[in-house]
Amino acid sequence: MKIFCIGRNYVDHAKELKNPVPKSPLVFMKPPTALLKDPNVFYIPDFSEDVHYEIEVILKMSKNGKSIQPAFALDYIDTVTVGIDFTARDVQSKLKEKGHPWEIAKGFDGSALVGSWSEYEKEKAIDFRLEKNGKIVQKGNTTELIFNFTRLICHVSTYFTIQKGDLIYTGTPAGVGKVNTGDQLVGFIGADQAFNCQIK
Repeated sequence: MKIFCIGRNYVDHAKELKNPVPKSPLVFMKPPTALLKDPNVFYIPDFSEDVHYEIEVILKMSKNGKSIQPAFALDYIDTVTVGIDFTARDVQSKLKEKGHPWEIAKGFDGSALVGSWSEYEKEKAIDFRLEKNGKIVQKGNTTELIFNFTRLICHVSTYFTIQKGDLIYTGTPAGVGKVNTGDQLVGFIGADQAFNCQIK
């Protein structure tokens, strides 16, 4: 199983981090060990003092494919959910300053929270949001994506063979921020709660 992640896929998020808006999908990956084994608990790692939450819609792939054409791309989506791409922002910033890869800031153990899965309704826009300690801190709709699901699947499959069970994190909207011990993060896809995570 592979975990593909898309960076800067919402205009306002790119701007809040003072990054240029990409002209093609920005792809990075997390290893399978990044999956948070218990989505109800996240432990802040010792090597970071500035871990951020980033809620994202996640696609699970239903079958294998390579160089997938746009007309068929959405047929490769099995189910959808929301999750969090936890990011060690202080570590990432230092690596970016040096022009180094930043996998250790994004792919560390437990950095990929995955919520409960829902049936995918083709062509239907998805509302989602993240509440931190009962307050909405991020909200978005997939109509706001710079690169939609079709474009992402076609782009990723140009370079990588997509396999059944692979995940695609589709990007985060504006509002990312730091997590602290004791915080409660609750993610929603539509009206349904997908996860409830305690920060420790």
